[in-house]
Amino acid sequence: MSASLNLGIVGTGFIADVIATALRETDRVRLAAVASRRVEAATDFAARHGGVRVHQTWEALIADGGVDAVYVATPTVAREAICVGAANAGRHVLGDKPFLNLASLRRITAACTARGVAFMDATHFTHHPRTHQLRRELPERTGRLEAIRTSFFFPSADRNNIRLQPGKEPTGAIGDMAWYSMRAVAEYAPSHPAVVRSRGVAKKDPVTGGFVRGAGVIEFADGLTSTWDAGYTVGACLMDLELLGEKGVVSMDDFVLDWAGGFLIPDHSRPVGFTQRSGLATPSGFVRVETPSAKRQVVTMLENFTALARDPRGTAVRESIRISERTQELVDALVTSLEL
Repeated sequence: MSASLNLGIVGTGFIADVIATALRETDRVRLAAVASRRVEAATDFAARHGGVRVHQTWEALIADGGVDAVYVATPTVAREAICVGAANAGRHVLGDKPFLNLASLRRITAACTARGVAFMDATHFTHHPRTHQLRRELPERTGRLEAIRTSFFFPSADRNNIRLQPGKEPTGAIGDMAWYSMRAVAEYAPSHPAVVRSRGVAKKDPVTGGFVRGAGVIEFADGLTSTWDAGYTVGACLMDLELLGEKGVVSMDDFVLDWAGGFLIPDHSRPVGFTQRSGLATPSGFVRVETPSAKRQVVTMLENFTALARDPRGTAVRESIRISERTQELVDALVTSLEL
């Protein structure tokens, strides 16, 4: 592998553009190639991002000797075949989320492990310093966790979006949005307790049949509850997280895409951080804790992926696989419990 990781991207949609743009902010990863079944889309994408090599199939991209790693930004139904194919070709795998189910993800991670290549899912917020600081400090700030509450909504009524097409995205808004709710549980519930029961309701688009909203609660063996609400049907962007414990409550309103560097339109008016509440404090007694980052979380994610690729059989890769599988396990639990 060269000094910088040479990345090939499969897919040319919005999130692929986000990743390609972020690559301009680091010298540790460079865009080497792009693949799409629509060669004109790949050609346009390549022109926007430095004139990189264009392939019409993912098979051709993973066979490209100038590609060290692959970012798979395709619809969910196609993801397993491409990730496994990339791993078998000796390419490190950065997979967009969600995955089809836990069994599918385990086939991907097993292929990566067998071939000695790195695996990471592309969940940005886990790489922000705020997440790492909170994981360290949570025992003192909240004590034993009683509940994790999340809301993630992004207004969207575009029926042409693949997320509303069950043939491409079987779990629609649930997999797309509630993945982050379940990742918050995986990140902040350190003992990873077993699921006792999950209950949820969902709403589907009447035309496409795709999931547009869901809500529910998961109960865990240690008494923790996770209450989640996610979808496309609310007319504002919500990214709320509350961590409720015996000592106090930590909350934030941008846990998925921080307003300053992760959101579509950067807003630097409020530094990234979280709010601490305890006792009978009124708003004047709430404590704001800032957690600045020198780099945007998507850039840090890409650089952390490069670090995994340098030690693909190391403990960090095993942890990357573990937390991805835990997240997908929880997504499967809530999807299975949904009532329409």
